Amino acid sequence: MSDRLDTRLADREQTGSVPSPVTHVIVLPGGGHAEHASHEAEPVVAWLSGPGLSASVFRYPLNVRHPEPLLALRAEIRRLRGQGADRIGVVGFSGGGHLAGHVALAPTDDPSEQVQFAVLGYAITSMETETYRPSRVILLGEDASPALRRATSLDSLVTSRSPPFFLWHTAEDIYVPPEQTYRLAAAPATHEVPHTVHVFPHGPHSPGLAQGNGGAAAWTAFAKVWSAEQVRAPIPPHARRS
Repeated sequence: MSDRLDTRLADREQTGSVPSPVTHVIVLPGGGHAEHASHEAEPVVAWLSGPGLSASVFRYPLNVRHPEPLLALRAEIRRLRGQGADRIGVVGFSGGGHLAGHVALAPTDDPSEQVQFAVLGYAITSMETETYRPSRVILLGEDASPALRRATSLDSLVTSRSPPFFLWHTAEDIYVPPEQTYRLAAAPATHEVPHTVHVFPHGPHSPGLAQGNGGAAAWTAFAKVWSAEQVRAPIPPHARRS
């Protein structure tokens, strides 16, 4: 848990008042489920941390099969809620973006495992396509059934109760093409789930905060404004922790 979350909880205890909900953001770096990209980890936490937000990196299990990463992330969400976080957001990149989207969308009977918003950068969203096959093989195996591939594809999991999504990509990404983001974005549109989509014309795969990457660098400013809206939004009754 970050020092900022500790401080906000201490302030709550000292004032004895009922302040706005404590929001914590979990950062999930990319790396194709084989590594954790360092530039998508602590630098993103430093960018996120500010008024109303605390953030931390979660280094989920690598080179393991589904559902181990999902179960590990759900345990981390429960831990943070146990420490006092009322609202949880996830920010994920590439393979970490798939995990972020998966935890936001996969059905669960435990409200404490639900997240309230998700930011996905150049995320792997579909296991039904051949996009970045090495990641799919690590997560699902060489001979994954069509049913399993469908069940781990984010677009198939969106419902009218899904949380808001911020999606961004670059049109020049040759490893995870923007088709992945378009494919996911169509599902929230169909189910009337709030979402924002930005596809920038230039930039490679895995630019992280995209500093020095031209127009793609604007995603951080857009996401800051969008995230502030999520922090102010009420938590749906079905997603409140007990």
